[in-house]
Amino acid sequence: MDDQNKKPEEWNEFPFGPSDRKEDNGFRQESEDSFAETRREPETYTYGPFGGTSAYSSSNDRLEPTSEQGQEPVEVVASSREYRPFTVSGGGGGGRGGWDGAKPKRTSFRGIFSAFMVGVVAVGGLMFAADRGNWFGNETYVSNASTQNSGVKAASTTVNNAADVVRPNNIAKIFEQSSPAVVKIETYTNVRTNSRSNNSMFDDPFFRQFFGDDGSGQDGNNGSNGNNGSNGTDGTLQESGMGSGFIFDSTGYILTNQHVVADADKIEVTVIGHNKPFTAKLLGSSRDLDLAVLKIEGATFPTLKLGDSGSANMGDWVVAIGNPYGFDHTVTVGVLSANERQISIQDTEGQRNYEHLLQTDASINPGNSGGPLLNLNGEVIGINTAVSSEAQGIGFAIPTSTITDVLENLKSNTQIPKKPVPFIGAKLTAITSDIAKKLGIDTTKGSIVSNVVYGTPAYRGDLRQYDVITGMDGTSYNTPDDLIAAIQKKAIGDKVTLNVIRGGNKIDVKVEVGNKNDFEDVE
Repeated sequence: MDDQNKKPEEWNEFPFGPSDRKEDNGFRQESEDSFAETRREPETYTYGPFGGTSAYSSSNDRLEPTSEQGQEPVEVVASSREYRPFTVSGGGGGGRGGWDGAKPKRTSFRGIFSAFMVGVVAVGGLMFAADRGNWFGNETYVSNASTQNSGVKAASTTVNNAADVVRPNNIAKIFEQSSPAVVKIETYTNVRTNSRSNNSMFDDPFFRQFFGDDGSGQDGNNGSNGNNGSNGTDGTLQESGMGSGFIFDSTGYILTNQHVVADADKIEVTVIGHNKPFTAKLLGSSRDLDLAVLKIEGATFPTLKLGDSGSANMGDWVVAIGNPYGFDHTVTVGVLSANERQISIQDTEGQRNYEHLLQTDASINPGNSGGPLLNLNGEVIGINTAVSSEAQGIGFAIPTSTITDVLENLKSNTQIPKKPVPFIGAKLTAITSDIAKKLGIDTTKGSIVSNVVYGTPAYRGDLRQYDVITGMDGTSYNTPDDLIAAIQKKAIGDKVTLNVIRGGNKIDVKVEVGNKNDFEDVE
């Protein structure tokens, strides 16, 4: 009973005070103690100030008051508040604060976020590795594409669909291997009254700009400088032009453009690794094809291989090497823009008609003429020839398919067979209303014969001046261009019937188609 009479301050040795202790008095029935199975013996652990003695004893996991000196048991009234041993979470599975077992782990936001970031990094790393390693790359795609398009004929069997999709990385290697075979060509002419013959193509500024020749800087033979000879090497020769070329035979055979060496009295060739230029000999040239072969004497020279221009496809990478504006061995890179281009250039010697040209956007400047156009294998597929002075990125090269057909003729200086040109030998003019009125005809459709060349098929067939040709073989042709195009589709030796109006009467004139190359004076 002494415990019951203690003052409140005397309970300080117990952490929960008397009110809490009353709730743990243990006078409930065993059936009502839901925590009986989880309660442990006090001897096992010590929970602080309770020590080893208490006013209560433990027996069978229940608390019972002890008697002192035979006193009667004290009746204790249970509190109406629910009994909770310490702090319990859930149905007796363990408490907080480490009282009744291990503290349950909680999943924090930081852990979730960390796991998410680890996943992001892992997936990103796999994606990057797959992209760099081309794990799911072109082979499967190309195979599928080939299966789906098996019925479509390929443009060329040499196309590699897995080719570079970015700028190729072997340009430096191509230049290193090819550059020694590229030469600089300088031409000189004797100082004359006009320095050059009156029919020189270089006197035409338009022609020189189109071919990539400066027209003033490289040519010291322009205007008042034509007679002074101040730029000559020995007082009688002066530099007249500059261009490029390349060695295709180790014994010293060089291929270049005909317009680079035209009208030259002396040709000098500079080769890498040689201190002095070589004097070159012109073996053969073709103005129609704009090709020329030179020969230099000396030791074994580096060479370039002639490739197949027919295997090149539009969009393929190409490399141009030359000497633009005297900057030796300049390399430029571009793509093959188109093929089978046709252009015409007018100069003082007449009109040059180019066919089957390759078009590229690789930079071609004055001095590049005659230099090689290379594929990524380092093979020559064309000779840089012309550039449009009124545009950017439009250059032209003569394909190797044209070169190989005539190369031996150029080396041996034999005449190159010309492609037959069908014609009849009559000059045709469009009919105007005034001409129709004078001739007494009521139409301007057709072509009037303004001249007939002596000895030509038209002359032998009795076609006459002022005849009006309205058609051929029963088909009407309203303009001279239409009629000429129809004649050029014929073969040499074909016989045609011209539908003619002569003196107001309709007649037919039979003519055998001839070859224009047999009549050199015919324009």
